[in-house]
Amino acid sequence: MTALNRLLTIMQTLRDPERGCPWDRQQTFASIAPYTLEETYEVIDAIQREDFDDLRGELGDLLFQVVFYAQMADEQQRFNFDDICNAISDKLERRHPHIFANVQADTTQEVLKNWEAIKHQERAEKSQHSALDDIPKALPALMRAHKIQKRCSTVGFDWNTLGPVLDKVYEEIDEVMHEAQQAVIDSDKLEEEIGDLLFATVNFSRHLGSKAETALQKANDKFERRFRQVESIITQQGLAMNDATLEQMEEAWQQVKACENKDSAIIP
Repeated sequence: MTALNRLLTIMQTLRDPERGCPWDRQQTFASIAPYTLEETYEVIDAIQREDFDDLRGELGDLLFQVVFYAQMADEQQRFNFDDICNAISDKLERRHPHIFANVQADTTQEVLKNWEAIKHQERAEKSQHSALDDIPKALPALMRAHKIQKRCSTVGFDWNTLGPVLDKVYEEIDEVMHEAQQAVIDSDKLEEEIGDLLFATVNFSRHLGSKAETALQKANDKFERRFRQVESIITQQGLAMNDATLEQMEEAWQQVKACENKDSAIIP
């Protein structure tokens, strides 16, 4: 028995109406979906930590999600695991005509241009006439904003220089401050303007060649690392964070930053 067949058999057993696991038997597509998202993030986390032993296990957890969906679909006579494999195989061959057909694409740019043309054709065949039709709403907001902007760019709806992109960020900052400084704040309007500012910032990041989702993740990690060191410094001073003043915490923060800058300066 192959490793994959073993996994498929285990899944069938877990879902068996008579001798299966009560928890596994009661699951649905909707109830499993949050676990799929969680497992995806755990895979990404293992990659970022470069923990390849952990990554092996996390990829197994993610594969199990696919097998779970396949089993439920098979029970409903919708599709099975082989159908999933054939579907992705067909898509890969269709979207790589420079490998599997007689299409020339010698550079990454040519490959991506062909890829977008093929995806455009696929959307048309599905009666998806907008460039934005197949962008999942469930994506994290920063990632979805990047995809929306990138897709609009493929049809020419984009600035060609950085200046107007940056001007839009400043414009949105002004609009946020205008709402924030009203005598009576309209929280819905303020939230809308903050959203516009975030969207414009994502666009600025995209034009600089960076993905805002990745950049913010790194900023989160940096802030967490520094804050934990601030906590350590405050503790060494015999204080609890709740008892320390903002000035004491700021001094510790600047100390952490100075140490980081000193360490980075001596790295050859």
